[in-house]
Amino acid sequence: MSEQYTEFIALIKKKLGIDLSLYKEAQMKRRIISLRSKRGFKDFKSYYHALNNDATLLQEFTDRLTINVSEFYRNPQRWNVLQNKVLPMLFKNKRKINIWSAACSTGEEPYSLAIMLKEFFPNKEASIIATDIDENILKKAKEGVYQKQALKEMPKPLIDKYFKKENELFYVDTSIKHSITFKKHNLLADRYFNNIDLLICRNVLIYFTDEAKFEIYRNFSESLVDDGILFVGSTEQIFTPDQYRFSLYDTFFYQKRS
Repeated sequence: MSEQYTEFIALIKKKLGIDLSLYKEAQMKRRIISLRSKRGFKDFKSYYHALNNDATLLQEFTDRLTINVSEFYRNPQRWNVLQNKVLPMLFKNKRKINIWSAACSTGEEPYSLAIMLKEFFPNKEASIIATDIDENILKKAKEGVYQKQALKEMPKPLIDKYFKKENELFYVDTSIKHSITFKKHNLLADRYFNNIDLLICRNVLIYFTDEAKFEIYRNFSESLVDDGILFVGSTEQIFTPDQYRFSLYDTFFYQKRS
């Protein structure tokens, strides 16, 4: 790690509370240098000075740090498992469950969940917390307005029922929006939630170092109730789940052992 990059990430940690040393260096450095060059800065020192004095540049930088690629019912076969196997199991002895959608980006994931629950589990209750590190992205999530592309995997009857289309944009139904609490949360620094039955964190941890991933999975395990489920992304298989008290429940679903 170059001395100038080390200084830069120390300053960013102090300013934003985001520890970039816990992200894979090659990927993160490449992303930052690309953005820095695009804005015409030749080194990290001059770029940080600009970030420190320009709120628009700083917001652009923060947006670039966080990976905001999402869509409704991403990997639909996994959502089928969630609907037909995981949720029935979680509701078997409970009328209400607690769900945490971590690193929720622009909200497609928690809204997908809320729609599934309303449509297929109408007599059950769920508390859904959706979190992300980026306040700008959370603002977009709360608005609940999407392009058609984001809905390509969602069944059409659900689109017709839970979205209002205006000028080629799709607006999430108010009843669905009201069922989710959005909060800012940093997986690498903030306190985790407790008594979670279902924790969804997909396609995010691939950007972290092994040390950071270990801490996050350990904290996820602490967050979950016994027999609770962690749902991860398609590139995030946990190779030694037992060290976190997890066992494989289904592909990309892990259950916390009691």
